[in-house]
Amino acid sequence: MVILIGGVSHTGKTYMAQQLLEKYKYPYLSIDHLKMGLYRANTGCGFTPCDDDEIIGEKLWGLLKGIIMTSIENNQNLIIEGCYLFPQNINEIETEYQRNIICFYLGLSKTYIEKCFQSEILRHRSVIEARGYETDFNLDDYILQNIKQKELCRKYNAEYFEIDKNYQNEIDKVYAWIDNEINLYRRRS
Repeated sequence: MVILIGGVSHTGKTYMAQQLLEKYKYPYLSIDHLKMGLYRANTGCGFTPCDDDEIIGEKLWGLLKGIIMTSIENNQNLIIEGCYLFPQNINEIETEYQRNIICFYLGLSKTYIEKCFQSEILRHRSVIEARGYETDFNLDDYILQNIKQKELCRKYNAEYFEIDKNYQNEIDKVYAWIDNEINLYRRRS
């Protein structure tokens, strides 16, 4: 089984992947690490770390799809997380592979972002990975990114969880959903 965690930066994807690794003992791949590894190995790889998420996501998609398919073919569990997973790409995966994928997206509501931008979002952005490179990260852009992600998920019928009031209470519901999906998968297998 492959668990895919997508969504805008700073929504808790990496932290969630770490928690799932500890609970289920499934390894996880941060797409940020893949991105930086490819770029550092070959600066002519077709993107820079500062390019828009869409550009990087499209450049990485073929490789990510291959990793997903190979994990499923080998009956291996894997968690992949990152802001470069887009619902339109996930829909391209063949049906026989989709049965072995749990995919969802995390987002934050405009209300939550406005209320918690400084106190929570920026304060927790380096809980798992050091992030000292985002000098242009601002409130208005972040709100628009989350709105765009929500619209993409709606358009492509992707599972979307939006944190609106209390991060911990609402993220606990996502963990419960994941547990249920894993149990359903195990019963089918």
